[in-house]
Amino acid sequence: MIELTQLTKKYGNFTALDTLTMQIDKGTVFGFVGPNGAGKSTTMSILATLLNPSSGTAKVGGYDVTEKPKEVRKLIGYMPDFFGVYDNFKATEYLDFYGASYGISRADRLKLIPQLLDLVNLTEKADFYVDSLSRGMKQRLCLARCLVHEPEVLILDEPASGLDPRARIEMREILKELKAMGKTIIISSHILPELAEMVDEIGVIEYGKLIAKGKVADIQNRMKANRVLHVRVVDHREEAKRFLEEQPLVTMVFADEKGIHVHFSGSDAEQSQLLIQLVQRGYQVLSFSEALTNLEDVFLEITKGGGAHDEQQIKLD
Repeated sequence: MIELTQLTKKYGNFTALDTLTMQIDKGTVFGFVGPNGAGKSTTMSILATLLNPSSGTAKVGGYDVTEKPKEVRKLIGYMPDFFGVYDNFKATEYLDFYGASYGISRADRLKLIPQLLDLVNLTEKADFYVDSLSRGMKQRLCLARCLVHEPEVLILDEPASGLDPRARIEMREILKELKAMGKTIIISSHILPELAEMVDEIGVIEYGKLIAKGKVADIQNRMKANRVLHVRVVDHREEAKRFLEEQPLVTMVFADEKGIHVHFSGSDAEQSQLLIQLVQRGYQVLSFSEALTNLEDVFLEITKGGGAHDEQQIKLD
């Protein structure tokens, strides 16, 4: 549904996007993550036909965004990170205006608008003026506006930016509903743990380069090369700690009141073998568990060291 090939955008000597290549299949919810200035918004602006690339191609639904922008606009709903709303409109008038702009008949608009307001939980605010709505409500109204023409693809740039915890939860639930409807969604966010709950794949971009792409579970599994094990023994903790330090796949060990923390670079089978060795040595193991790796851990690990990954993309398709 979305295909980027060697996509590049330069501003003078500055390269905002550097030969970005990736594909997002129909019905996929794709999380686009990266530091500020990494190139996320630039990519989304190109997909939304608002910005032309310096070189390379971007296609949505088979249509080139540069050669067939009108066809692309029919397929997409775009929500920028910063957007304006018409404060003197009521919520229904706001959606009616955009519905008319898309050529939707008045009769169809009268049916559609209540459905959209219900989807984004704004039915009770239908006759409220836009300037009286909270930021979270305006975000949801903008999302409803993106859906007026029933697009197949949603391009959402930081849709939860600036929202309080309750508003973020409401936005997340709406996105889950859209996912269930089969929409192809590309969404950027810095709220990484929340992205993990709704996306099928993630792509990590830094300095305009895609440095990691794949299913969340696959990338998390890759991170297990740097897994941390938590070990608790009934007694002889210092002896157990020294034994663990001597093991070839253990890179670091430290202990505190919670137990022994082991940085381990082996596989699942080798982790199991380590537990067996502890028991065979006579240590009474009270618990032996692996620290969970969430999406934020993945992001911090992959992007550490600046451009260290520029030369080699981590691809896990």
